[in-house]
Amino acid sequence: MNSTERFRPGEISSSRILSAVQRRIFDLPHALAWRIGSEAQENRAHLESFRSIHKKGRCVIVANGPSLANMDLGHLAKEITIGMNRIYLNFQKMGFSTTYYAAINDLVLGQFAAEISQLPIPKFLNWNHRLLFQNAKASIYLRTRLNLRDEFQRDLTRPISSGGTVTYVALQLAYYMGFKEVVLIGLDHRFATQGMPNMAVRREGADQDHFVPNYFPVGSRWQLPDLHRSEIAYAIARQAFEKDGRRILDATVNGACDVFEKVDYKTLLS
Repeated sequence: MNSTERFRPGEISSSRILSAVQRRIFDLPHALAWRIGSEAQENRAHLESFRSIHKKGRCVIVANGPSLANMDLGHLAKEITIGMNRIYLNFQKMGFSTTYYAAINDLVLGQFAAEISQLPIPKFLNWNHRLLFQNAKASIYLRTRLNLRDEFQRDLTRPISSGGTVTYVALQLAYYMGFKEVVLIGLDHRFATQGMPNMAVRREGADQDHFVPNYFPVGSRWQLPDLHRSEIAYAIARQAFEKDGRRILDATVNGACDVFEKVDYKTLLS
């Protein structure tokens, strides 16, 4: 895949180029810290403890689409689950917390660090924001790569690609943990809010793009999705899983993503 294929005509602008340059400058000290020092070594050792921990098992990755609001998720308490971003807003309704949690987006971590820190479950977070979680228990850090080509990383002690979505990170996490079958739910893959991919915008009204209307509260900032990039990344993930005799299934109710094999949620997980 050519590195420029993920950009559609009109999506490359001077502001996006400037933002990319600024991110790389900000990233330099974190890149250096990842390579040297006891903190990085301890974090890699922690990551090693999760390698193949669930070999040949099954997990459910719980995304954050509006479809979750109309699903009975209570029986997932018996499954191993990976939740992302503000999924904890649904824990009370679900009746349980996910087994694991992942968040790497700058705006999510920056605005909701206090809430995320309180989660008692293992949290896989962005290495660059580790100072926000110094006193948070069960925090493990992933190093995201800043490059034009998204790759599927099988070894999470090394830098990973984000694929423009935390769901891609969760898929790499699931692979690293050894799961043979991964089931996706809440991957609606459609958004009411439109605009330039990755552009940071301020929420002005009720959130129609996630499972609760206060997911991103009025006044908070979030990045518009890059569905094209995420589709490319999902295809890479599917290929990586299938090459190793594993599979990714999409049990999202009325989901718009056509990359993965579709399955019926009630039949598979009830």
